[in-house]
Amino acid sequence: MNRTHRLTAVTLVTTAGMRRRAVTTAVTLTVAGTLGFGVMTPVASAANGPCYDGRCKTTVSAPKTIKVDSRKFGFGKLKITSISSRSVKMSAADGRLSGSTSPGGTVKFNNLKIWVKSVSGNKAKLQLFPTRY
Repeated sequence: MNRTHRLTAVTLVTTAGMRRRAVTTAVTLTVAGTLGFGVMTPVASAANGPCYDGRCKTTVSAPKTIKVDSRKFGFGKLKITSISSRSVKMSAADGRLSGSTSPGGTVKFNNLKIWVKSVSGNKAKLQLFPTRY
């Protein structure tokens, strides 16, 4: 009989531990939802455009302005000024930063890298990504 009693005690402790974990997880998720973790970030990004955080793939034709986070990159607008089969020209920071590259090349403005994946007609496929430096 003592054996059965011990098994029951262990089962109750395990069950209580699992209940405690489940309640803690539920409270954590509720607090996170209330504070807006994970909910506000996509909404804020969507309001500023898909490339705002510096991570996107997009197809553009010139002239085109792409909004980016000025606190993160030092400028708020990346301007694609011209596209040809041989080069894509762009500028930022009201023209203080400018550059061009051929399809397959990259341009780096501060800590934002712009890769010109390809050019077709008057459209360019770009991929933006932040760098650490």
